[in-house]
Amino acid sequence: MKRQPAVVVDENAGYRQKLLSRRDEVLSGLGVKFDTLARMGRVAEDDQAQITHDEFVSLRLNRLDYGQLRLIEEALDRMECGEYGVCICCEEPIPAKRLRALPWARCCVACEEALAAESGLDWMEEVPRTPVS
Repeated sequence: MKRQPAVVVDENAGYRQKLLSRRDEVLSGLGVKFDTLARMGRVAEDDQAQITHDEFVSLRLNRLDYGQLRLIEEALDRMECGEYGVCICCEEPIPAKRLRALPWARCCVACEEALAAESGLDWMEEVPRTPVS
């Protein structure tokens, strides 16, 4: 039995705006740091370790940004299907407080923690680096 969306259509407009705004922020920042490093050209051998570290950090940040972008796109898709605000695991409504904090949340807190415990992965992988304003 399919549950009713936990979020009313009027509230969806606010969540949609937050999602679209965050998507624009993520897209604008993708690759910026890596491009800056690439433009540096040849560097002294003494600087190679620092540059390699900076590249690693930049690639890691881009990976997190792409992951967040995927979660945002999924949330927008669920909104189009009328399933936004419903936990994909237990099909219970996701509390509005959680959606205000993480409008791209797929699961309620209890299911998110259970999934993280099962997978052995750090659940923070799914959490963005910056909060939504």
